[in-house]
Amino acid sequence: MSKIFSFGFWNSIARVILRNRLTIIAIIIGITIFLASQWQNMRFSYTEANLLPDDDKFNMVYNDFLDKFGEEGNLIVIAVNDSTLFTPEKFTAWNTLTKKLSSYSEVDHVISLGNLKKLQKFNKPKRFEMVPLINEKKWDSAQVAAYQDELFNKLPFYENLVYSSNSNTVQTALYINEDIVNSKERKTFVIEELKPLIEKFEKDNNINVYVSGMPYIRTLNSQNIIDEIGLFIGGALLVTSLIFFFFFRSFRATLISMITVLIGVMWAFGVIGLLHYEITVLTALIPPLIIVIGIPNCIFLINKYQQEIKNHGNQAKSLQRVISKVGNATLLTNVTTASGFATFILTDSKLLKEFGIVASINIIAIFILSLVIIPVIYSYMRLPKDKHLKHLNKKWIGGFVDWIENMVRHRRITIYISSVILLALSIIGIYSIKISGSLLEDMPQNAGFFKDIEFFEEEFNGVMPLEILIDTKRPKGALKLSTLKKMESLETAITEVPELSAPLSVVRLAKYSKQAYYNGNPKYYQLPTSQEQNFIAPYLKGISSEGGNLLNSYVDSTGRYARMTTFMKDIGTDEMERIEENLWPQINKIFPPERFEISMTGKALIFQKGTTYLVKNLVVSLSLAIVLIAMLMAWMFRSFRMILISLIPNLLPLLVTAGMMGFLGVPIKPSTILVFSIAFGISVDDTIHFLAKYRQELKANDWKIKRSVYAALKETGVSMFYTSIVLFFGFSVFMISSFGGTVALGGLVSATLLFAMLSNLLLLPSLLLSLEKSIANKETLKEPAMQIIPDEEEDDINITDK
Repeated sequence: MSKIFSFGFWNSIARVILRNRLTIIAIIIGITIFLASQWQNMRFSYTEANLLPDDDKFNMVYNDFLDKFGEEGNLIVIAVNDSTLFTPEKFTAWNTLTKKLSSYSEVDHVISLGNLKKLQKFNKPKRFEMVPLINEKKWDSAQVAAYQDELFNKLPFYENLVYSSNSNTVQTALYINEDIVNSKERKTFVIEELKPLIEKFEKDNNINVYVSGMPYIRTLNSQNIIDEIGLFIGGALLVTSLIFFFFFRSFRATLISMITVLIGVMWAFGVIGLLHYEITVLTALIPPLIIVIGIPNCIFLINKYQQEIKNHGNQAKSLQRVISKVGNATLLTNVTTASGFATFILTDSKLLKEFGIVASINIIAIFILSLVIIPVIYSYMRLPKDKHLKHLNKKWIGGFVDWIENMVRHRRITIYISSVILLALSIIGIYSIKISGSLLEDMPQNAGFFKDIEFFEEEFNGVMPLEILIDTKRPKGALKLSTLKKMESLETAITEVPELSAPLSVVRLAKYSKQAYYNGNPKYYQLPTSQEQNFIAPYLKGISSEGGNLLNSYVDSTGRYARMTTFMKDIGTDEMERIEENLWPQINKIFPPERFEISMTGKALIFQKGTTYLVKNLVVSLSLAIVLIAMLMAWMFRSFRMILISLIPNLLPLLVTAGMMGFLGVPIKPSTILVFSIAFGISVDDTIHFLAKYRQELKANDWKIKRSVYAALKETGVSMFYTSIVLFFGFSVFMISSFGGTVALGGLVSATLLFAMLSNLLLLPSLLLSLEKSIANKETLKEPAMQIIPDEEEDDINITDK
């Protein structure tokens, strides 16, 4: 493997690239066209991110629940809190809206004011039937008032299902067809049919309508992701190009860099399509990431080219040195960056695994593109003019490097004390970090649909279903009176939890059957006694298909399994764990485990469990990244002491960032989990550049430590500053996102990389100087396994296309 990193190898690579320019251009065009053809396979995710492995017990319980009761996240709710709704004109308009919604093939069924049914008793023969609560007619004020009175005062069955117990809010429940709830057709229905219909109703009737439910939230959220991909790419290109131009003051260099990273973006989309992966909130970040990571490659290569031109003015020799001298170091830095992302491949989470695969592949791809495109394009251009080289002598950059050198030379104690203080504060902050498993926390909080979520949380205690599956372990066990009483006790316990809504279950239907038996008297809305159950049983046998469907919603066909649905507010993992901790003893007391098997599930709970799972894997993936990069450093420098010294300035920024998260109240969640592996993989690049130059200077300066450290600092300080600034502002682009998690990711990675730059420029050389006697000798720093920065020898290459 060391042969790959040898100077002779890179000279051969330079020769191949520069003598086969047209062939290489044709290959890049061909690959780009092929990958562009794969864009058609890209598809956007229409389901929540499942962060758990397929064989996880919570996933298995959830899938078992879906097998028995079907899709649980197919409910859209449409609500109105306006007293004028119960006037003849607006009441009629609301019922017309219900009929229109019912007519769509995407809608399975609708429960609304206009089509409510009540359970009615008939004696010849004995039976219950679901009969319409209202008939088609022209309404007057008295009739509407009578309907309102009956709904709110005589039909407790519909409480928190059609009307709120907290106010006069009424809602329509729209059940989306299960076949399209996780498909593109759902998006088409919500965006092109439902939203325009609701907006027209609001405008025509001057009533504010609130819309929510998981299919609706997921659709608008995924649309925001789609909209932001273009925003991120445009923002990353604009910011990096402006910074690049500010540094180089060259339109030509800026344009070449933009062409390079744009091809990289096209390849990134192509790889996603080729692998048939979905565009998720994570994979949507990869194209702008490629821009942000690709620009530093361009900086290193173009900066080296211009330095060579300034030194001797020979274009062929300059291009050859760009490849042979910078190629080694740039490859290594890209490999370490890709390694930070690649550690996600080793997790069992499909979401993170796909992100890690695509990101690591494309980071290596952007390295290859940069190494090939920049020398090839420059080979066809005139030599840079003097004005293009002025940036190499910028005084303010020199002033920055002089300040760094002065700090390292005279203020090392200050650097160490500052580092220790930062470390202590960070440890304090780390203890304040919370874990968030909220499905809604990262969503755009200024969006209209998010404000609607808050309305439903206030009126109905949430929109995210939490399902409780009850296995009675015997056929028809769910319909026994003893089981119903146990379920009623559990419902009471759940209702006492402020974050959860009153549950929906077969208990409601059992209570309603008793009310119907007593001719609709609401005071009899309660579970029947054993004796009453005997009287009611003959009426239940003849229940109509509508009542049967209602029963099947909460009891499976065998009668063994019962379902209890409650809706939860947008709470985090800590709160949910507290609720579970308090509920389970009550559940086990009500339903003895030896006779019943109870499970909690639902999309929101699965997401929270997935977040906890990812946090545990964060330590594993970050540890793998550290070990992997430490092994790479060990192979490079063949020195255990150098590994320790190189890791300290890279781990400190991670701890500082974790401390910041604690103090700023930024929780650990799927989006912020990425920060540490990404930042570590990128920040270690500066360490590699510095130590590689430092070792070269040691050999050149006869192992004189101080001279070598300061020489390496001057040589690498400018490049480290350039690339860190580009990365800082590049990742800051993510802060324009409307997604809280993406904002946090951008801000935290930017801050970490800024700390990492200062740590590598101040703390790393200080450690080298303070520990010079123990590390700076020929025994400790043996001949490295690879020549990261080659010596000044090279073969001249004639640029002639074959």
